[in-house]
Amino acid sequence: MRAEHSRGRRYPQPAHPYRSEYARDRDRIIHSRAFRRLEAKTQVFTTRFSDHFRNRLTHTLEVAQIARTVAAAMGLNAELAEALALVHDIGHPPFGHAGERKLDALMRPYGDSFNHNLHALRIVEQFEQRYLDFPGLNLTFEVREGIIKHSRQYSAAEFPQLSEYLLDLQPPLEAQLIDCVDEIAYNTADLDDAREAELLDIATLCGEVPIFRETYAQVHATHPSAREKLKFNEALKKVLDVLATDLIETTQRRVGGSRVASVEDIRNAPQRLAAFSGEAAASNAQLKRFLFAHVYERAIITEDRNRSVCALEELFQYYLHAPDSMPAAHEELVRTEPRHVAVCDYIAGMTDQFLLRQHREHFRNSAAAS
Repeated sequence: MRAEHSRGRRYPQPAHPYRSEYARDRDRIIHSRAFRRLEAKTQVFTTRFSDHFRNRLTHTLEVAQIARTVAAAMGLNAELAEALALVHDIGHPPFGHAGERKLDALMRPYGDSFNHNLHALRIVEQFEQRYLDFPGLNLTFEVREGIIKHSRQYSAAEFPQLSEYLLDLQPPLEAQLIDCVDEIAYNTADLDDAREAELLDIATLCGEVPIFRETYAQVHATHPSAREKLKFNEALKKVLDVLATDLIETTQRRVGGSRVASVEDIRNAPQRLAAFSGEAAASNAQLKRFLFAHVYERAIITEDRNRSVCALEELFQYYLHAPDSMPAAHEELVRTEPRHVAVCDYIAGMTDQFLLRQHREHFRNSAAAS
């Protein structure tokens, strides 16, 4: 996808003298408040375990690094891939996927829902106010399209508000890569953090995940007396390399077999062309199953998560039923949209610790008053 062939911005702007359109998008994302807030949003492990664990921001940077590498290796637009990687999690609420599921459940009784990709679009189009001449970040069409379509397709009948984003067509390859790259990043990183948290048994991992068993055996064969931590690190790097290489080679093979010759051909293909091979997809699925069974559902993780999500729900109900309880800018939104939507938007933008502070403040005050 060449920047000079972009469908442009919602509010036209003159070209920058030395940055491409997608480089400008990347920079606008990096300088946004929503991007900075990712630093204080949980990936898997909270800071009570260690300051060394990934948060939503460091995860995003790792996704961007892999996306740039994969895109460059295939001769794609690395600047567009990087911009999409940097913005792909910007709509995540506090407490990771558990927070997203809870917000979605809280919106359902009103006939609404919550989806972090659609919320990210609202952030970059409405909530980020940094410019005199337009609302939002005024990103290019391709970055906005990639925000919503990088991981799934949307039905025009079910989501008429997204009709401008060519919902019956595939996104460019740069966007198609992001979901696979995201999985490579978080599956390997979560194993790394789980080992740091001493929640990972290497023998069990080797027994249940053949791709790790094979890379670990290679490392052990060449460095049998090395420190276990370093052997684990080396094996995990090899897993990441195997998956990234497979994504590059499989996607190139699928593109070649489809005889596409342009971005429009990619868009009109009957299916997405960026993908793992069957073998790598199975290995990736094994990694995910292992993490769910041995890490994500451990009591030490779920107890923190459940308490946090309970606080999110209580705070949602508080703001929903207490007029003028939110900051003035958010109360102002209630004039143009339902209160439950404004409340959801406010909570989704919070960092983990800010939400917990707000919960303590409001519910401590309520308890004192009663």
